[in-house]
Amino acid sequence: MIARMIIVGLMIAGLASCDSRSAATDAAPAAPTPVSVMTLTAHQLWVHEALPGRVAAVRSAEVRAQVSGIVKRRLFEEGSQVEAGTTLFQIDPATFKAEVDVAAAALQRAQATLTQARTKAERLTTLRRSEAISRQAYDDAIALRDQAAADVTQARATLARRQLDLRFASVEAPIAGRIDQAMVSEGALVSSTDTTPMARIQQIDQVYVDVRQPASRLETLRQQVGSATPEPNVEILGSDGKPLGLLGRILFSGIQVDAGTGDVLLRVRVDNPQHRLLPGLYVQARIPRAHYPAALSVPKQAVTRTAGQASVWVVDGQDLVRQVPVELGELVAGRYRVVSGLSAGQQVVIEGIERLRPETQVATRRWQPAASGEPLSAAAR
Repeated sequence: MIARMIIVGLMIAGLASCDSRSAATDAAPAAPTPVSVMTLTAHQLWVHEALPGRVAAVRSAEVRAQVSGIVKRRLFEEGSQVEAGTTLFQIDPATFKAEVDVAAAALQRAQATLTQARTKAERLTTLRRSEAISRQAYDDAIALRDQAAADVTQARATLARRQLDLRFASVEAPIAGRIDQAMVSEGALVSSTDTTPMARIQQIDQVYVDVRQPASRLETLRQQVGSATPEPNVEILGSDGKPLGLLGRILFSGIQVDAGTGDVLLRVRVDNPQHRLLPGLYVQARIPRAHYPAALSVPKQAVTRTAGQASVWVVDGQDLVRQVPVELGELVAGRYRVVSGLSAGQQVVIEGIERLRPETQVATRRWQPAASGEPLSAAAR
């Protein structure tokens, strides 16, 4: 009996100790919930849209023969840079040299005839004054002199034309630029009436990137670009969406609306000193779509949605949180633009949202974003 009484006493003492510890635990205050916060600040925001486009040369010229003949030599390396006036092809000049000689001989004959006609006309002029010859003979001499002068002019023009044909036998580059592959080879017969050019030259130190977008956005884009200081650049991306390190400017001149699609062809001029962009290449262009001089934005992980309503958690001056509904705009570089609901200077909870309830006491620390390398003015997605 004594042993039983001892055991019961120990049990009662243990239960009393547990109750006292439980009461002490209930009486202790709850620890603040740790969260990461970001203080909202206004910043300039450009919203871009990546549009597909094709590269086109600023200037392009087809090399064509202006005379008929056999190509004897090709004097350039395909894919090289050529200057204006560089001889590219040599057409056999023998025929043209012979025609130049014939025209030169005809000119000499015409000049000799003119000299003779002038001498005769001068002699008859003296005789006419003394009325030693008839008026008819004098008029015939003057007419022969004038005809001989016209023959000299014609022969000189013919010689100039034959010399021009001889010069055209050396086919020159009409513009400076990068020359493509030759369309004809040595031994080919070429003519000025050929439909296929001998080669093509394209200037690609600067290129155009042609993109299409709805005509309804054109005026907004024009206003946004016109109001920006400085004017925004258009970033050129590869077909895989990776930046190429090239920037361009939008050209608004010569824009026409496609009657079938309602789109406009927007032309972007890009400096291309290293010739990384080649005509016909498929690229993407980040076109500015909107500009906000004082925008607020929050990371997308800070946004929660309930029945379609977006909201964020905001920390007040007593380190208590409350849920604030917001209206969101574009998603730019992983951040939503806040249209309404927040103001600059407020602290928004970014990490630790899953543990929050209204009026929860929090312990804040500054949120450190992951280094993404993408600016806030990146393309809207």
